[in-house]
Amino acid sequence: MANSQFLDILLIAMVAGVILFRLYTVLGRRTGHERPPENYRLSGNASAGAGDEAAKDANRIPARPALTERPSDPVASGLVDIQLADRSFDKEHFVTGARAAYEMIVTAFANDDRTTLRPLLGEEVYAAFDAAIQSRQQRGEKVSFTFVGFKDVKITAAALRGRMAEVTLTFEAQFISATTDAKGTLIDGDSKTVRDVTDIWTFSRDVRMRDPNWLLVATSGGQP
Repeated sequence: MANSQFLDILLIAMVAGVILFRLYTVLGRRTGHERPPENYRLSGNASAGAGDEAAKDANRIPARPALTERPSDPVASGLVDIQLADRSFDKEHFVTGARAAYEMIVTAFANDDRTTLRPLLGEEVYAAFDAAIQSRQQRGEKVSFTFVGFKDVKITAAALRGRMAEVTLTFEAQFISATTDAKGTLIDGDSKTVRDVTDIWTFSRDVRMRDPNWLLVATSGGQP
């Protein structure tokens, strides 16, 4: 009987040993996925506070580097002001967009396409374009227009006026344009001759608005 009890105790001890060993192998090893220990911060502990600030800084969007010297050129200085106010502004991207907008606007104006013009123009410029289109329609005139391309496009002025960014570009463009009257008689241009036209246009945008689109707010030159 005593031997039987001794064997039972021995068996229980062996089973317990196996269980404890397995628990140790699972819980006592680092797998590389453990949660790091809490970093308790004592009040007045500067090093702990610095660590927290460093962690916050790591998640922040890096700011533009501070200017050590403002460009002397007024155009470059104006572009810097716009970039500082609008982090999404990129000069090359802007010029590419302005070229596309120019072609769309002159083509839409020739085709009496107010629907295309409306979202691209400021109030005063749209009113001038609309008046020119209306006058042309009343006289029964038609315009045949083909955009050829650009000889040159460059930014000639830039400024930030309060919250309004303004960029002026000079477009040296080429297109074929011919205007006929109600009887089909040619009254302006030539349907076979490429014209050289220089337009100076100013685009504007409120840098605090989410809308990324720029509007044409002033023109001088060949259009309208």
